[in-house]
Amino acid sequence: MKIDSDFNDIDALGDDHIGTSSDTPLRTDAFKLSNNEKIELIKSDVKHILETLGLDLNDDSLKGTPNRVAKMFVNEIFGGLDPNKKPSASTFDNKYKYGEMLVEKNITVYSTCEHHLLPIVGRAHIAYISNGTVVGLSKMNRIVDYYSKRPQVQERLTIQIVKELQRVLNTDDVACVIDAKHLCVNSRGIRDIESSTVTSEFGGKFKESETRRELLDYIKLETQF
Repeated sequence: MKIDSDFNDIDALGDDHIGTSSDTPLRTDAFKLSNNEKIELIKSDVKHILETLGLDLNDDSLKGTPNRVAKMFVNEIFGGLDPNKKPSASTFDNKYKYGEMLVEKNITVYSTCEHHLLPIVGRAHIAYISNGTVVGLSKMNRIVDYYSKRPQVQERLTIQIVKELQRVLNTDDVACVIDAKHLCVNSRGIRDIESSTVTSEFGGKFKESETRRELLDYIKLETQF
């Protein structure tokens, strides 16, 4: 039957960790409900899932779980879906005329795989070459955090970070490399606990092999204090 074929295709898409767009796939009514309304609905859904699994939600350890999970989804791990939480990234004139690349490496990535809703944990390395403006260092961390806090595929996350910094800095000369572990690979399916996934997006001058190589050499530098 066609419907069985469709479900098989969907399962294969998820197991292969394939994304369908560089934009997060949101419905047009994504922000119709308030966060509190979303929490109440999700709480009911989580309760139903746990009860379906046969768990006794009258147990002291479990009775608060639906509410905790709902608040975590809306306010924390999927908080990057809320446009009101998008970090404002103020830029400043590059008055000291720094013309080389700036690299912010080892930025912590905590995200969630959109195929199995399991964690993605890793590091992001960002670089840009100023064309007259600079951005505060912490803002780059906040941009990574914002786009990480949503159901994601790593390729899309990498692209979204670069696009946002290109917009903020008004330059194409932005790059991002992410190295992360996916628990949907490490803890289920093939259960390979050693593998990690590396993605990259290079814009502008970073498409040139010499500039790209310089960035990768910076990333390999050991940081010790």
